[in-house]
Amino acid sequence: MTDVKNAPESRGVEPVWDQNPPAWDETTRPGTSGLFGGITGADRLVYAGVAAVALAIGGVNALSTADDIARRGGPYDLRTPLFWEMTSIIVIILLAPALLAAVRRIRRETSWLIRIALIMAAIAAFSAVHITGMVGLRKLVLWMLGGSYDFHFSLATVLYEARKDAVTCLLIGGGMWLIDSRRRARTVAAAAPATPAEALPHMVWLRDGTTRIRIEPREVIWVSSAGNYVEYSLADGRNHLVRGTLAATETELARFNLARVHRTRLANLDRVTAVELKPSGDFELSFDTGQTAQGSRRYRNAIAALEAKGNLQNPSNTYPAP
Repeated sequence: MTDVKNAPESRGVEPVWDQNPPAWDETTRPGTSGLFGGITGADRLVYAGVAAVALAIGGVNALSTADDIARRGGPYDLRTPLFWEMTSIIVIILLAPALLAAVRRIRRETSWLIRIALIMAAIAAFSAVHITGMVGLRKLVLWMLGGSYDFHFSLATVLYEARKDAVTCLLIGGGMWLIDSRRRARTVAAAAPATPAEALPHMVWLRDGTTRIRIEPREVIWVSSAGNYVEYSLADGRNHLVRGTLAATETELARFNLARVHRTRLANLDRVTAVELKPSGDFELSFDTGQTAQGSRRYRNAIAALEAKGNLQNPSNTYPAP
């Protein structure tokens, strides 16, 4: 690894091959910067799913409408119904973050009466914004093309659109509710007190081709990402390259005090003998094997316990780990 001593020299914290790693190779941190309390990578997957389903439904509806018109003797014209559908879908996609925020607000409410009231308010707001946005978008596009659009505003027209919006809002919001509930359950389970390591099988099995190799967690110095693989570096100098992601390995080895200290690396904190903090906030770990590895300031919290026990006086100090 490029930021490990006794390897090709480079002081860069981010190796070239992993400056833009896939999102699934890192555990998601709740409350990252973004709209409505933080849009995480997992949230973007929800929005992408909503967009994909909405576009598919809109396409099918447009095809069905064009076919129905042709069967009644009219010309087959896919463009007009597709335009009506897409202007509606664009607004629905743009409303997805607000709808997810509303779902999370409703989930926090313990009273069912208040939940029902909030759901009804969310449906009404969703429908009002959807109708307004859809009509405004159609008017704008047709005006730019030299035409015009008449919504034929009336109570009957609004009710016609509102009942469709109610079903759409309930279906999308219900899906978001289930996804967010499952994600929250996983977060709570991960935060629950871990079973003591001595009560668990104290071993790690690696698959190297058709061979399964048993290693002792104590012998692991660090684990590094290498594309679609992870590399285990052991105290005796052996290295094992196995297919997998660093995020999955982090979850598996957390009980053995292997923590992520860098976007591309987990380190065995039980084998750290010293930590040197850099003015930039990055740090360097020294292991009982004499090797050193760089850590990123983004993962400074991983060594918080070592830092607290080290009685650090200033950022340039090097202190022994307990």
